[in-house]
Amino acid sequence: MKYLSTLKLLAVGFVVMLVAACSDDDTPMPMPTGMEDSFALNALNNSGVSGSIKIEEADLGGTIITVNLNGTSSGNMHPAHIHFNTAAEGGDIAVSLTPIDGATGMSETYVETLDDGTAITYSELMQFDGYVNVHLSADELATVVAQGDIGVNELTGESKSYALNEKDVDGISGTFILQRRANGTALATVMLSGTQAGGSHPGHIHDNTAAEGGGIAVSLNPVDGATGMSKTSIEMKDDGSAITYDQLLSYDGYVNIHASASDLATLAAQGDIGQNELTGESKSYELGTKAVAGISGTFTLSKRVNGEALAVVMLNGTSSGGMHPGHIHNNAAIEGGGIAYTFNEVDGESGMSVNNIAALDDGTMITYDELLDFNGYINIHASADDLATLVAQGDIGSNEMTGESYSYDLSTKDVVGVDGTVTFNERKDGSTLATIELNGTTAGTLPGHIHDNAAVEGGGIAVTFTPVDGITGMSMTNIRMKDDGTAITYDELLDFNGYVNIHASANDLATLAAQGDIGANELTGMTVSYDLNEVDQAGTSGMITFMERKDGTTLIKIELQNTLATDSHPGHIHENTAAQGGGILFTFNNVDGATGLSMTNMRALDDGTAISYSDVATFNGYVNIHKSVNDLATLVAQGNIGANAN
Repeated sequence: MKYLSTLKLLAVGFVVMLVAACSDDDTPMPMPTGMEDSFALNALNNSGVSGSIKIEEADLGGTIITVNLNGTSSGNMHPAHIHFNTAAEGGDIAVSLTPIDGATGMSETYVETLDDGTAITYSELMQFDGYVNVHLSADELATVVAQGDIGVNELTGESKSYALNEKDVDGISGTFILQRRANGTALATVMLSGTQAGGSHPGHIHDNTAAEGGGIAVSLNPVDGATGMSKTSIEMKDDGSAITYDQLLSYDGYVNIHASASDLATLAAQGDIGQNELTGESKSYELGTKAVAGISGTFTLSKRVNGEALAVVMLNGTSSGGMHPGHIHNNAAIEGGGIAYTFNEVDGESGMSVNNIAALDDGTMITYDELLDFNGYINIHASADDLATLVAQGDIGSNEMTGESYSYDLSTKDVVGVDGTVTFNERKDGSTLATIELNGTTAGTLPGHIHDNAAVEGGGIAVTFTPVDGITGMSMTNIRMKDDGTAITYDELLDFNGYVNIHASANDLATLAAQGDIGANELTGMTVSYDLNEVDQAGTSGMITFMERKDGTTLIKIELQNTLATDSHPGHIHENTAAQGGGILFTFNNVDGATGLSMTNMRALDDGTAISYSDVATFNGYVNIHKSVNDLATLVAQGNIGANAN
């Protein structure tokens, strides 16, 4: 049974009392017990009317329902009802409320039963599966000015939004919002911008990621093109299985919004949801041009909430009608390797391929984080019928370049006009891409190696390069270990006691095209020189130069004038000054009479005592250059060095 009543605020204790409109003095008045809850009523149809509905337990066993609205006008009366179901679903009238007086924005109703006579208590109303509609007037019930879910349908305030991105219809995008109800189910709201009045856009939640595609799991109410909105109450999937708000937040799914019911193939907007949501963490790699001029691009990995990866290939310069297969391969591109993962083909018109990576082709699970450390590279091919032609390629994961690099000069040796550089580029995993670039080469291949020790000392082969292509002058080699299987990193190469030889050909290894010290043997640019004066051979004199290496050892260069081509001149550093004389401390490589040159690396004295470049400036010694091994008594040049120099 229902009674219309008016609330009176008592001055003492602020006690609310209901006075029945048609009661006599002896009729007991329902009084609030203090148990109550309120639910929001939101404005609809641009009415500007909103407020709340308060449900209070009464001491007589029924319920006091108070509607309080803002934005109403004097002279208007607004019918109101509690309906079955959620507002998104709609439902029949369960309880008719006292119309709201526009002057006060208020109405009060005492409720003991539903309109059909079914008894209902306060506790049952608090758990009621219902919503409230407030209408414009008794003559315009179709126009709802305010609305709100109540009972178990109340929204808790907990929500999650997902982006719906533009697809086939320009300018349409928006959001998909899930809101949690008190009963754990979800209100799903689609809000789009760019739709047009008269349009109606069906929508669905699908299984899997958008990149993979999947069947319809939940059908949404169509989006009204005039408002760009759709509201759907989700309690179960289309197959009848229950699904909660929490389960939707971890659901393996995506949302499609279609152009129309008659054009489902055209997507207006789309977005991944649940566990497929992107975290915002991403990593891009360059895909460089290969055999087809003008085609290049990027490969971008984006992390999902579930740890899987959205993988997007984006190419520039492709043509409409072309379809380009692509793969992730094992190893670095310069090394080559088998296919690890197969992409969806790149569409030449858009230049795009969108993929979800959760496992490699062999079924091995792989995460976004693992892909960032994967030893791999990407090949994009010209077509399925022309896999041999690569249109773009790039290293990824552990093979990514850090940007750290170091170059060493390769100087001309036996082949006039050939020189260049060797550049070491650091990869993320600490290995090295070694690039040789030579000038002056011609058709053919030139083998190359890193050798142990400095070039003037000579040493065995430590690392074999990919041969230099004489036409391009280039060679690229990935260095993870030495030829003997010992691992070597980029940092270790920069400190390696070695040098590089580039040979004239595989059949003429004895002829060196170019050569250069690397690593620990690099020259710092610090030098000190001393004169070598004429002694017993008229006209022969010169200079000795000590050059500091990175590791603190010394390259010694002797340069003499007016030596004879037939001569080979032994030389030594002696103890004391030349005037005093002294024993031999260090032996040079012989001076070549034809060139007047000698190059020697000094790491220790002849007796094994270590000596560094920094020791040279204070060294107590002098240099003798002799006529020959058979004529040590004849000096062709001599000079004090170190502390004894003038």
